[in-house]
Amino acid sequence: MVDEHSEKRPDMGRRTPHRVRLPGFIEEKEVGLGDVIKKVTSTAGIKPCSGCSRRANSLNQLMVFTGRH
Repeated sequence: MVDEHSEKRPDMGRRTPHRVRLPGFIEEKEVGLGDVIKKVTSTAGIKPCSGCSRRANSLNQLMVFTGRH
């Protein structure tokens, strides 16, 4: 059985994240947008809820910060 959502978007699930280069801020490892938000909210004292990990994974698939090519 084919999922109705996959018929509308055949590339669903195979999207490559948009990469943003920040050479002065990111050293070696790539950092996803969800990980950045998770770290900022944790530092601010906001406790994570059950949906935080799912949200972080989704945001990591959308955008990644990198320092070098």
